[in-house]
Amino acid sequence: MVFSDVQAIAFDLDGTLVDSGPSLATAVAEALVAVGHPPCQLTDALGWIGNGAPMLVKRALSNSVEPDPNLSAALVEQTLAHFASAYAKHQPGPDLLYPNVAATLKSLHQRGYKIALVTNKPSEFVADILEGAGIAAYFELWFGGDCLAEKKPSPLPLHTLLQHWQLEPQQLLMVGDSRNDVLAAKAAGCRCVGLSYGYNYGQNISELNPDLVLDHFQHLLAALPAQTETCA
Repeated sequence: MVFSDVQAIAFDLDGTLVDSGPSLATAVAEALVAVGHPPCQLTDALGWIGNGAPMLVKRALSNSVEPDPNLSAALVEQTLAHFASAYAKHQPGPDLLYPNVAATLKSLHQRGYKIALVTNKPSEFVADILEGAGIAAYFELWFGGDCLAEKKPSPLPLHTLLQHWQLEPQQLLMVGDSRNDVLAAKAAGCRCVGLSYGYNYGQNISELNPDLVLDHFQHLLAALPAQTETCA
């Protein structure tokens, strides 16, 4: 498949560009211990990623992908504060980029695509991760999970990009590894590439019917030809 109408690309972060699972798991385990809970296991934490830090903390405190509705709000806030402090010490670096991410972003930038980041991660961490990974220069703008009134799977971040760039929905491609990315794209009327690696709650992303499923990040280049002068 070739996305001949696409002029701009919105990328997810965790599980798409950066293998942040180990650092997130370490931080949430430390936060749990700080509030008197046993630490979580890496395999469990990987299944809780994707809906932002508050949901990650609620799932960790509940030891389940479905948060306990009776969790104390004070406990959640306390654990979230410990998580933020711990995660600041465990930021992903260039070595945690998935294979060929930097080279592929560079090629897409050179081909004339507008590039944005749409993540549910708290915004306080985003800039440092992009800089630390050496890919910040490729992004024209980015939205963290607390930048707008709603985050993925809401289409609001993608609607905001469409308005910013004055594009039609079919001209924006969402690339991500989870159902939040696919659902946001479908709700916004945008095209979507689902990546089979990353974090998707144990569900095969092909079951969500994105326009295209890829196993390797660099295979995006075959689906996104160089922009012409009339649509750059």
